[in-house]
Amino acid sequence: MTEEAAKKGRPTPSRKVAESKRKVSTLAPVIGKEAKKREKELARERRIAAREAYMRGDENALPLRDRGPVRRFVRDEVDARRSIGEFFMPIIFVVLLFSVVPNFAVNAIAIVLMYAVLLYAAIDGFFFSRKLKKKITEKFPDANTKGLGIYGVVRSTQMRRLRAPKPSVAYQKKK
Repeated sequence: MTEEAAKKGRPTPSRKVAESKRKVSTLAPVIGKEAKKREKELARERRIAAREAYMRGDENALPLRDRGPVRRFVRDEVDARRSIGEFFMPIIFVVLLFSVVPNFAVNAIAIVLMYAVLLYAAIDGFFFSRKLKKKITEKFPDANTKGLGIYGVVRSTQMRRLRAPKPSVAYQKKK
């Protein structure tokens, strides 16, 4: 190759021109205000529908940790009984109110009540977890019970109104 053939035949572009060719336009496609508004409303409706399906307990709308017949069984077992754990938060609120009373005896009683409820809830959760795993192995012999006890205990410590998905069974009387 000769020196003449190696030349490009045009001047080197300036930095401004070279960079402008490399950059891709960052402007988004022009969408009208009405289209944006419609899109936003559709997204909102989809979120609301998905939340309603989740709260109903629709299997497709549940996160992976809540899916399956075994998890549904655990939720139903938890929701069918009352536990002290679900009353822990309201009791803590009452303890908080009593702790501002300028009387040592009232403060001490409130704190003892709080720790007593906490201890009772922990013991109740331990025994409930064992009982729950036993019921699961009877009803679902092939199911892995790993993590299901704590799943039930954590659900039992939530106030019934705030549980998600919502309880699908009513409280049952003790036998």
